[in-house]
Amino acid sequence: MAFESLTNKLNKTLRNLSGQGKLSEKNMNDMLKEVRMSLLEADVNYQVVKDFIARVKEKALGVEVMDSLNPSQMVVKIVHEEIEALLGDNDNELKLKQGLASIMMVGLQGTGKTTAAAKITNLLKKKKGRRPLLVACDIIRPAAIEQLKTLGKSIDVEVYSEGVNVDVLTTVKHAQSYALENNYDTLIVDTAGRLHIDEELMQELKDLEAYLQPDEILLTVDAMSGQDIVSVAQSFTNQLHVSGLVATKMDGDSRGGGILSVRSLTQIPVKFASQGEKIDDLDIFYPDRMADRILGMGDIMTLVEQAQEKMDLEESEKAAKRMMSGRYTLDDMLIQLRQVNKMGSLGGILKMIPGMSQMAGQIDEVKASNNLKKTEAMILSMTQEERNDPSILRASRKSRIAKGSGVQVSDVNKLIKQFEQSKQAMKMLSQMQKGGMPNMNAMNQMMRSTRMNQGPKLKTRGRRR
Repeated sequence: MAFESLTNKLNKTLRNLSGQGKLSEKNMNDMLKEVRMSLLEADVNYQVVKDFIARVKEKALGVEVMDSLNPSQMVVKIVHEEIEALLGDNDNELKLKQGLASIMMVGLQGTGKTTAAAKITNLLKKKKGRRPLLVACDIIRPAAIEQLKTLGKSIDVEVYSEGVNVDVLTTVKHAQSYALENNYDTLIVDTAGRLHIDEELMQELKDLEAYLQPDEILLTVDAMSGQDIVSVAQSFTNQLHVSGLVATKMDGDSRGGGILSVRSLTQIPVKFASQGEKIDDLDIFYPDRMADRILGMGDIMTLVEQAQEKMDLEESEKAAKRMMSGRYTLDDMLIQLRQVNKMGSLGGILKMIPGMSQMAGQIDEVKASNNLKKTEAMILSMTQEERNDPSILRASRKSRIAKGSGVQVSDVNKLIKQFEQSKQAMKMLSQMQKGGMPNMNAMNQMMRSTRMNQGPKLKTRGRRR
């Protein structure tokens, strides 16, 4: 995530404050100094940081906080509220009129504008039930038209183009007529970008805005470009009625301070955040959820929404019921692994679970992906009888499965052990739900299984004896 370094530093600072017990002006100032340095190192604008610290200090040193039963938690709440205020309110819905609505996509070359246009089109089609038409108006870069056509084909959305030999205004006029004739209700216009802002580019965009009168003008900004986000946003808004930002490359490991600065300095809200290269890797930007993530509180709402969109919930529910009833098989295990894989990277999922963001950094994504492929290959190399009852697996069968899936016999043994531990854990949970006492051996098995699956062990220092 773009704020990963900031998240780690803020968490450390706030944890230190919680260990202080009672709040005083001294430990509050020490904490604020650390927060200030964390924000500046994350490339947040100096004036934004200065105002942020002043507001937090004023609220944190108030009587209500100092006299509260848990003042450190109150400070965390204040920091959360102020980060959320920096990012803006939740008024991030696209405002599209009835009839033929239109969206202009603008931005510098290399910010992911064309891909963002396709991602937003896909979101409007799948989540909002609209009939969008992509319009290729980047006549400066011929490859952009082909790129848009490829993206349009991947989401089953038509792309209107008249090539590079027809000017932008003519293309848009013809696209409007075509859209009305074919019952489309939204035009998403992909405009030209440049490596830098110039007079020719801006004049073309101003002429297009004057003719089209779009419902939304969305500016794509690269989350990895730091303070440049602010200067780019200011340059575009000085000449166009930009209504929102699309922050791309939010999955990068950059400092991300520009995203925290841009709303305060330009008053333009971030409306979308792109978290990856896949066409579905675009989320509506919710400031409160992003504030949760920055402070390591997870993002359960987004996790639930992604699960509803990407997972086969009916199939997962059936597998869960079989697990709880004791009829858990290797087929069920494979279903669950595939469902989780649809959600994206394991580290990305852990970051959205409260308290798990630190563990996310320990995940080796390549190794996790390879392990899933190996597990899938092993299970698919088994007969149906073996998947239903792995206890029948003897040396000769294990050897056959290992050869069929390109792994070692030891890998097959690990899979069977992992399966048995999961089965025992589900059995224990089932007993607890029914009000019975869980078998202590099963509980110990679950604890061992949990420790085995937590990734690398953290080194701890202890006193020598």
